Amino acid sequence: MAFNKVEICGVNTSKLPVLSAAEKRELFNEIKKGNEKAKQKYIYGNLRLVLSVIQRFSNRGELMDDLFQVGCIGLIKAINNFDLSQNVQFSTYAVPMIIGEVRRYLRDNNSIRVSRSLRDTAYKALQAKERLTTKLSREPKIEEIAKELEMDKADVIIALDAIQEPMSLYEPVFHDGGDTLYVMDQISDEKNKDAKWLDNISISQAMSHLSSREKHILSLRFFEGKTQMEVSDEVGISQAQVSRLEKSALKHMRKFM
Repeated sequence: MAFNKVEICGVNTSKLPVLSAAEKRELFNEIKKGNEKAKQKYIYGNLRLVLSVIQRFSNRGELMDDLFQVGCIGLIKAINNFDLSQNVQFSTYAVPMIIGEVRRYLRDNNSIRVSRSLRDTAYKALQAKERLTTKLSREPKIEEIAKELEMDKADVIIALDAIQEPMSLYEPVFHDGGDTLYVMDQISDEKNKDAKWLDNISISQAMSHLSSREKHILSLRFFEGKTQMEVSDEVGISQAQVSRLEKSALKHMRKFM
């Protein structure tokens, strides 16, 4: 899967615009009035968000163009359902919607199938594990899960092993009046939590509003860990100027985070 493609589905990703907070609010007010041109502009102004999201699925072997189209469907659904009065940033609301749409696509195109009885047993085991974790304040043993389900330990192990294939994680667990809950939604990833990932997207979007010099200084200071004196030598300005530019850039970023 090539993520260094410039043109995806006929869109030149290197020239995608970045909308300001004021532009987003103005456009969204027009969208609520039924202005289709405003909606198209809003979609186009948020395509960078779709690109950020689909990179998370780079190891699935899917074509970039296909994931991009699916991600755009999620973006449109997010725009159609977003409530501006809730005082939540659009990206915070849209990212889970886009992720959900991509997950559904991957699930529906899954070539690996596990028998229904094994899936049912595995889902029951996962739910029992969750109940016991709450009850015992620790992760339960397989024996405890089997006892809770009144099943043989071997049957539980076989069922859980059956859903260990990567694609089977996108099988549905149950419907709860809204979006389907998948096995993936019950598995914790301590290294790449959605909250941390959303923070990274938020930082990236905020930095897009800075000048090239401000971006360079913040990159040297906080991504490469250099001191203000080291940055001063590399950029060719005084340490006092580095300090002023750094503070100004961080203050500017906070407006968009």
